Amino acid sequence: MAKTMQPQELIDSAVVDPTGNKLGKVGNVYLADATRQPEWITVKTGLFGTKESFVPLSGAHTDKEGVHVRVDKDAVTDAPRIEADGHLSAEESAQLYRHYGLPMPRTSPDGRMDDRAQGRGDTGRGKAGMDPGTHADTGRRDRDTDPAMTRSEERLNVGTEQVETGHVRLRKYVVTEEQQVTVPVSHEEVRIEREPITKPGGERAEIAEDEQEVVLHAEKPVVDKETVAVERARLKTETVTEDQTISGKVRKEQFEVTDDEGKHRKS
Repeated sequence: MAKTMQPQELIDSAVVDPTGNKLGKVGNVYLADATRQPEWITVKTGLFGTKESFVPLSGAHTDKEGVHVRVDKDAVTDAPRIEADGHLSAEESAQLYRHYGLPMPRTSPDGRMDDRAQGRGDTGRGKAGMDPGTHADTGRRDRDTDPAMTRSEERLNVGTEQVETGHVRLRKYVVTEEQQVTVPVSHEEVRIEREPITKPGGERAEIAEDEQEVVLHAEKPVVDKETVAVERARLKTETVTEDQTISGKVRKEQFEVTDDEGKHRKS
């Protein structure tokens, strides 16, 4: 590396390959056991950043765009899947160095990285920061002669996004309805009150016609209307979560073994 990198400065930085492709963001920083300097970083990849791939810091430098590494996007994608548990064993570290075609760093008795190993890691021009005709080809030949076969398959990565589904409006309108209200009313009626005369001769009596008029009164309903506020309404939204099943077609590879007799055996 051109200068000593501090682990806390690398976390969440963008990682850029030599062609300018952004590989993802730095998830963790791994220090070399001998020098205690940053040696590897993990890059969060995948649709939701759930996968982490190890990327070497050999020959890397930082600027305002992020961490510029010497390995390309394809190499990072094909890197061995190693559990990011906070420490790399010697076997895991050697596996990564072989994949990227990098020389294993050698250390001196005082624990510092050997100058020759640093020179090979920083001055090359190939896929992993070296001359294309040397170590990169050696690593590629090692992979070509590996008798193992890798089976791949597609998997559905499902997420959610918020979209507009419609509009709702609140309005009020006037309707006319018949309303009946019972009101108590009173009225006057005529009745005759009879009172017997107990002392005859007290009043002059004569036979003649006579009449008397009485004014009758009655209450009648009077209707009046007034406008009063009875209710207030407003529109509010609430989030309801429900399960929805998503399906899709994915491809996957299968192994098939064929013997000399032409018999097939799938696994």
